[in-house]
Amino acid sequence: MSDATSADLSRILDRQRTAFVRNGPTGKAQRRADLRRLKAEILKRRAQIVRALNTDFGQRSERESAIVELIPLVQSINYMIAHLGHWMKPERRHVSAYFQCGSAWVIRQPVGVVGIIAPWNYPLSLALVPLATAIAAGNRAMLKPSELTPATSAVISQIVQSVFAPSQVAVVTGDAEVGAAFSSLPFDHILFTGSTAVGKKVAEAAAHNLTPVTLELGGKSPVVIDAGYSLQRAANRIAFGKLTNAGQTCVAPDYVLIHEGEQEAFATAYQEAVQKLHPGGYAGSPDYTAILNQHHYKRLRGLVSDAQTQGARVIHLGTNSDDDHVLAPILLLNVTPQMAVMQEEIFGPVLPVLTYRTLDEAIAFINARPRPLALYYFGEKRAERDRLLSRTISGNVTINGTLMHYAQDDLPFGGVGDSGIGAYHGKEGFLALTHPRGIYKQGHFNAATLLQPPFGKLTDIITRFILR
Repeated sequence: MSDATSADLSRILDRQRTAFVRNGPTGKAQRRADLRRLKAEILKRRAQIVRALNTDFGQRSERESAIVELIPLVQSINYMIAHLGHWMKPERRHVSAYFQCGSAWVIRQPVGVVGIIAPWNYPLSLALVPLATAIAAGNRAMLKPSELTPATSAVISQIVQSVFAPSQVAVVTGDAEVGAAFSSLPFDHILFTGSTAVGKKVAEAAAHNLTPVTLELGGKSPVVIDAGYSLQRAANRIAFGKLTNAGQTCVAPDYVLIHEGEQEAFATAYQEAVQKLHPGGYAGSPDYTAILNQHHYKRLRGLVSDAQTQGARVIHLGTNSDDDHVLAPILLLNVTPQMAVMQEEIFGPVLPVLTYRTLDEAIAFINARPRPLALYYFGEKRAERDRLLSRTISGNVTINGTLMHYAQDDLPFGGVGDSGIGAYHGKEGFLALTHPRGIYKQGHFNAATLLQPPFGKLTDIITRFILR
């Protein structure tokens, strides 16, 4: 695949918009057929997909790729197919007494052409779930996969070309310069997944065209462990969430807040949990994912080095492989907010632990920082849980677990503040990529006709009655 030029991008967009205006939105049967063909093509290329993901990361388990990429993607498509008919039904709305004999309803109208910018950490599912959503909503789409995962991008392009005409869906490739040109196009909606820093640039570029955006960003997703909760259970579930894809997950647990008297016990439990997940070690382990590239590997090592210099206790939980950029899990104790590891999203298998004395202190710590994409709470006390939920704001929440809110097809997925704008998945994705068109049909009689000129005493009587 050759990189797209600005002229290429404009030409593809013009062709898709012309086709959308000429042919109108696709019907329910066609949308379902398109989604089924997309799913079939994905499943047909399963082996090719997992090989491409392993190539791009340098080391990624075929089983993990199936679990974290293919299963959520296929389940999401199945959910859309099953519920599309209900989502597309016109919705009746209330008509006030003054306008009786008329009727009102809302139809969901596709917006037109959707631009999708996908990230590198889950390069297949975070490209094709938004695409499937755009198709379910009746739109056409242009998709730009990440330039950092070229093998997977090539497979995505093959999948799309096998299912869709370029006037319906097109894949374009290129570097950050192409990405900037892409986000500057006058799309009818842009759905971007990536870092907060790049998300701000996408939003700024889209604003020039008044293009609505859905931004799925990131942030430092905290874990709060209530005093007295089973540390073994918490550690097992936190280790799972932290080490999936080697921590290169936008909703990965970023840091732990634990009661000051339980830090050492948690450290022991976490080390045991990590050993259970990967008993054979890390360097060369077929079940453990490498850091994408040397740049991110060195960045993570730098965060650990900075924390150690500032007094953190560093616990290495395996052997690293610098040549293959495999970073074994690292636990950081005695962490302070000033350390670099607490200033940016980690996006790797490094887990800082901080302590609190009261739950209110933990809540204050979270609220003093940008709103995260996810929040995790481990505890059995309903009053404590409800206080945490009511007094903090985040994207989504999993209670007594990690990551699992993402797998719920009927929950919206999205951030707030620095962690994102808008939401998608399931019905919310359909709503995000359609326009709610309100329609009113006037009946034979309408009380509003009594308020037309020439005005008189009857006008005054009716006005007083309405404004009572």
